[in-house]
Amino acid sequence: MATWIDLIDPTPDELREKLPRKVQESAFEQLVAHAAPDDEPRPTLQSHGDYVFGIFLVAVAVPEEDRVFYQEVDVVITHDVLLTASKTPPGERPYDPRPTRESCRPDDSAGMMFYRLVDDIAEHYLDLVDALDEEIDELEDNVETAPAAVTRVRLSELRHDLLHIRRTLSPTRDAIRRVVDNVVEVTEGEEVFPHEVEVAFNSAYDKLLRAFDGLELSRDLIASVRDYLQSKVSNDQNEVMKKLTVIASVLLLPTFIVGNYGQNFKHHFPELGWQWGYAFSWSLIIVTTIAQLVFFRKRRWI
Repeated sequence: MATWIDLIDPTPDELREKLPRKVQESAFEQLVAHAAPDDEPRPTLQSHGDYVFGIFLVAVAVPEEDRVFYQEVDVVITHDVLLTASKTPPGERPYDPRPTRESCRPDDSAGMMFYRLVDDIAEHYLDLVDALDEEIDELEDNVETAPAAVTRVRLSELRHDLLHIRRTLSPTRDAIRRVVDNVVEVTEGEEVFPHEVEVAFNSAYDKLLRAFDGLELSRDLIASVRDYLQSKVSNDQNEVMKKLTVIASVLLLPTFIVGNYGQNFKHHFPELGWQWGYAFSWSLIIVTTIAQLVFFRKRRWI
């Protein structure tokens, strides 16, 4: 019967006491190290002689705060022991594997327990992609009403999140693919990933593939929202130009009429000596202005 040892932010002494094998110094340093914010380690899975060492990141979406954070889980696996070291992100909570551990069967090997852990990580990525799509749908619904600057900022944030997710999901998928292809295995002692475990890992690998495909779709959706925003901004600018054109056109004829009568020529202007000349000029201005407004109204420029 295999054993699952779960540690949260372990100290070096606690790790040395719980580790099923003496691990390489580089692996031990990674087990006790805490990554800086926005500088998470690259997910990996490696064979180190008589044990397998891995680093994984669990992506967690916080929709109400429009953000994503990552929980690091390091693993050391032998044929009969699975050790997980969960690390607490700054200001967040660590990954809790207890629900996954409770789902394990009494006769599960350490490799099968590790499969259930990876399967849960894959489910988190699927949930994250779904949450990302919901955010994109909400953004698309609000493009018409939200200020363009706010939409641009949110698009930039979503694109940054998408790229970050891609940088963690892709190596996670590749690491699990190595288990499916029987590339990762101990070189000493009883094997960690027998054939039935490798077959089970196909399910987790398929989920990671679906998450990656969903991420590609999310990228296309973000691009379509960005194009729609640019089209809306362009249309809004055209509407502004139409209004400015209407204002300029409405003022053009009155300016011309007033300028025409304001010419200082010695020649006789018939209207200057006419008692109704002043009223005539104002009537001409009003009629031409109304005619322009009617024309622009019919063209739906105003």
